Amino acid sequence: MFNSNSIERDFGKYIKEHSIAVSKLYKCIPDIYNAIELINHCYESKGKVLFFGNGGSAADSQHLAAELVGRYKKNRKAISAIALTTDSSIITAVANDMHFNKIFQRQVEGLANSNDILFAISTSGESINVINAVKAGKKIGCKVVSLTGAKKSLLAKISDVSIKAPSYDVNHIQELHTLIGHFICEIIEKNYK
Repeated sequence: MFNSNSIERDFGKYIKEHSIAVSKLYKCIPDIYNAIELINHCYESKGKVLFFGNGGSAADSQHLAAELVGRYKKNRKAISAIALTTDSSIITAVANDMHFNKIFQRQVEGLANSNDILFAISTSGESINVINAVKAGKKIGCKVVSLTGAKKSLLAKISDVSIKAPSYDVNHIQELHTLIGHFICEIIEKNYK
């Protein structure tokens, strides 16, 4: 049975683990800077950012696209962003008629242009449907920014910029992805004209 002492102890441990992971984020600053530079260049070229990922990363994709299209902290013009995780008809049709591994690839092939950014999110960096979309986008000429975890991965390898959240625990990787994503949105919004 739960008791307040065990909850307090366990939550304290969780916060400590989270804080250790956050304290290691400083080593990601060069990659965060490079990602912001690519995204700024995309917007200067009238491009858009296409976000995608599975599960929690799908939710992050929708969250970040909403921050840009809607607003993050200030009222301003909408910033062009799309979450490829939201069209259930496309996702289910492609998964049913072709393969689940193509759900993002087909959308990239149909929606992306060479001045767009693919923003791929995968805690493992090994999600095949994300990797397939990145490969399709690179053929079109898109630049790729990825959010992954600390371990080496194929997604990180094939991205133009990969921000590797410094953790091996999925829960902490996802928490760091939210922090990184919010910071990127803040800087993009601050500089958007």
